[in-house]
Amino acid sequence: MIKSKFVATGIAVTMLFSACKTKDLKMGEVKQENSKEKKVVVYQVFTRLFGNTNKTNKPWGTIEENGVGKFNDFTDKALHEIKDLGATYIWYTGVPHHALVRDYTAYGISNDDPEVVKGRAGSPYAVKDYYNVNPDLAVNPANRLQEFEDLIARTHKAGLKLIIDIVPNHIARKYEGKNNPEGVKDFGADDDVTVEYKRDNNFYYIPNIHFEIPDGDIPLNGEKNPLVDGVFDENPAKWTGNGSRKVKPDQNDWYETVKVNYGVRPDGTKDFPELPAGYDQKSSQEHFAFWQDKDVPDSWKKFKSIALYWTAKGVDGFRYDMAEMVPYEFWSYMNSAVKMKNPNAFLLAEVYNPNEYRNYIRLGKMDYLYDKVETYDKLKDIIRGKSSTDGLSDIQKGMADIEHHMLHFLDNHDEQRLASPEFAGTPERGKPLMVVSTTLSTSPTMVYFGQEVGEAGNENAGFGTRSRTSIFDYIGVPSHQKWMNEGKFDGGQLSNSEKALRDFYKRLLNFSLKSSALMGDFQEIQSVNRQNTANYDESIYSYVRWSESQKLIVTANFSSEKTSEFNLKIPTDVISKWNLKDGEYTLTDQLYKTNSVKLIVDNGEGIARVKIVPSESFIYELK
Repeated sequence: MIKSKFVATGIAVTMLFSACKTKDLKMGEVKQENSKEKKVVVYQVFTRLFGNTNKTNKPWGTIEENGVGKFNDFTDKALHEIKDLGATYIWYTGVPHHALVRDYTAYGISNDDPEVVKGRAGSPYAVKDYYNVNPDLAVNPANRLQEFEDLIARTHKAGLKLIIDIVPNHIARKYEGKNNPEGVKDFGADDDVTVEYKRDNNFYYIPNIHFEIPDGDIPLNGEKNPLVDGVFDENPAKWTGNGSRKVKPDQNDWYETVKVNYGVRPDGTKDFPELPAGYDQKSSQEHFAFWQDKDVPDSWKKFKSIALYWTAKGVDGFRYDMAEMVPYEFWSYMNSAVKMKNPNAFLLAEVYNPNEYRNYIRLGKMDYLYDKVETYDKLKDIIRGKSSTDGLSDIQKGMADIEHHMLHFLDNHDEQRLASPEFAGTPERGKPLMVVSTTLSTSPTMVYFGQEVGEAGNENAGFGTRSRTSIFDYIGVPSHQKWMNEGKFDGGQLSNSEKALRDFYKRLLNFSLKSSALMGDFQEIQSVNRQNTANYDESIYSYVRWSESQKLIVTANFSSEKTSEFNLKIPTDVISKWNLKDGEYTLTDQLYKTNSVKLIVDNGEGIARVKIVPSESFIYELK
């Protein structure tokens, strides 16, 4: 969901920050305890867009004009190619049934008011029914849930695991749970709407006042629609999804959604049991046991039911939207329950406040968080000429104790496309960023569909504008469509440069899956080279990774213009840890195997002569 990531008006959820110190680590060194794990690679697809072969791309176009992708477009061949690219998980974004502007009344689905829907296809983060899936994605909308269940089976058959979104902080203004399991009541069904807050209310209310549609956006670009009448029937008005307490939200508020109440009072205090001291060190099983005899708010129970429903259908995990706007006690309650059903569930949270990372990992029992505001933002600043490479080492040091939990990405549905002029500018300029993002830590790597063939998000889709592939409109994704090649999924329409780019991603991701060193230790060698190496400037970044069986030196050139040649220094402490004696060793690049250099170790210090052209990277392995 495109939104303000850091400020939410309304509820201020008070958090306890519990820092964990890293012991016995030198500057820039990270010790990974569990070196037997393998790298995880997530391939994110916007499900509605993935299989669409229509190239019309009319702004505000309908399904008939612009087309739409379906679950069935993820054929065995498509999934095989995603697996072959190097993915281990696929994140199907936008699966739960969300509000959209299309008539599905023949299938028992009510129409949504365009005045509280963003775009025509709707935001995937305004969920209308958590127990069913988006009817746009089905060949037969009446059979949509079965079509998704078939996709789950095909995904597993291809050797992939899958995750879907759960959006716990807010739901569509017109939520209708028409597919609730037996015993599950709809959101708000038992709410006392005469008061602003009650612990077991699912929403916050503005009693006795009607909701008013915000000024600003013109629904459907001015197209006539019988529901566009300046009125949306919500009485009393509810707080808006980002916490706005206005009867008439601002157009920049998340006006298409309403805020879910988790038992946090309007003054920010908590109206539920809190975790005792020391639970940041306890297991999911112990967290689960803690909640068994506790009385918790009704919204907690409803969302736990949702997560367990999809877990039972074979979904392997979840990406939680704006998780930091929901108290971590709830996450402890729900995530521990999920882990009891599937101990290997992949639980990823959208969290943007570094001061809260450890709370959501240790107390909220999240597996992974977005590494957006530190590694991602730093890499973006570097390639845009706003920062040097040097600060990357400080980021790694600062997250040494949690680096495995911080998912790395350069592209996703919320962010500007890596290849767009607003980011790297070209796919080639994004390549050194991708090498560093993938190999810097033991964290999972995520790729957004089309990134691997240079998709730049140039379309004006209607509600969504260029640089981001729209999540609100029916639109095609041109570079991705060339790889799809009318459903053959063989890259038949790609240019030679686009084929070479996808080959680069395939080499890098598959190397990361097999590399024990990338799940081992890290040490930056940037400082010693910046201080002592001639011709080693701020556009270069270098570090080493190693395990017992593999030793790597990674060097990346972020400059798109300058070729650099220098004597790369491998400091004495690294040579000592690698147990290298004085002598000559061969370093071979693992991406293309065509470049080898000599590492000369003399008096316990290593030197390798490196020549690196613009936007080039080397992953040298010591043989």
